Amino acid sequence: MPSPFPGMDPWLERPAVFPSVHNALITYLQAALNAALPPGYVAAGDSRVYVDPELRRVPDVGVFGPDAGVSGDAAVAVVTLTQAGLLAAATEAVSDPVEELYLEIRSVEDERLVTTVEVVSPANKKAGEEGRVSYQQKQGECRLSKVNLVELDLLRGGPHTTAISAARLRVIAPECDYHVCVMVAGSPIRFFVAPIKLADRLPKVPIPLDPGVTPVTIDLQAVFDRCYDEGGFAKRAKYTKQKPDPLLTPEQQAWAEDILRAKGLLP
Repeated sequence: MPSPFPGMDPWLERPAVFPSVHNALITYLQAALNAALPPGYVAAGDSRVYVDPELRRVPDVGVFGPDAGVSGDAAVAVVTLTQAGLLAAATEAVSDPVEELYLEIRSVEDERLVTTVEVVSPANKKAGEEGRVSYQQKQGECRLSKVNLVELDLLRGGPHTTAISAARLRVIAPECDYHVCVMVAGSPIRFFVAPIKLADRLPKVPIPLDPGVTPVTIDLQAVFDRCYDEGGFAKRAKYTKQKPDPLLTPEQQAWAEDILRAKGLLP
C-alpha cells in the first residue's frame, strides 16, 4: 500500500516510528545510489556510536549496601571496597550506546571518501545532547576533509541542524517544512537547498561526486515510497489512533484529514 500523502508522511515523524524510517531510508538510498553511480564509485553504509543519557537501562548489578547480593566479577570489588570502610551509594543507570547509520560514497580504486549522505534523526535535533554533538562533529569533518555532504531533514521538530546556517536557510526558503541540504566541497564551500512543503512531492536531488564528474540524481520520493511499502509503515502510522508529532497547523491538519478520508483511512 503506497503512502496516502504526496510526499513525506507526518504521521511517521513520531519518535517511536521515525528511527525505523531513518534506517529504512538509508537502506533504500544505498540501493538507489549503487544503481545510479558511475563506474569507479560505490555507496556503503557506515555508523557512528554515541551514548544518549536518556536511553537508560537498569544495570546488571545494583549495590546499595554491604549486604546486597552481588555475583560475578563485580563481587570482588564490592567486597574489597566495603571492607575498606567505603560507603556504598546508589547505582546510576547504564546508558546503552546508540548506533546511527549513514551512507558514504567512495572511490573504488583507492577507497577515498567522496560524499557523505545523512538522514537527520531526532537525536541530531536534540539541543545539547550527545547525538547532536556527534552529528555536528561529522559535519565539521566533512568541511575540513573537503567531502561533499548531502543531508535529508524530514523532521519538522527540533532546532535547525543541517550544514547551511539557519539564517541562510530562512532567506532562501523561509516557509519550508522539510528540506535537503547539499554542501559541495571545495574552496569556497557551496550550499544548495531543496525546500519541501508538506504538500510537496519529495524532490529529485543531484548527489555530487568528484570535481568534473556529473552528479547522480536520486528520486527521493521513489525511495520513500519503497521505504513505506516494504517497511510496513502503513501499519505503524495509526492514522485513526495517533496525531502527528509535532502537531500540524490547523490548515495542515484539515488538508491531511481530507486526504486520509479520500483514501478510506479515516471515517
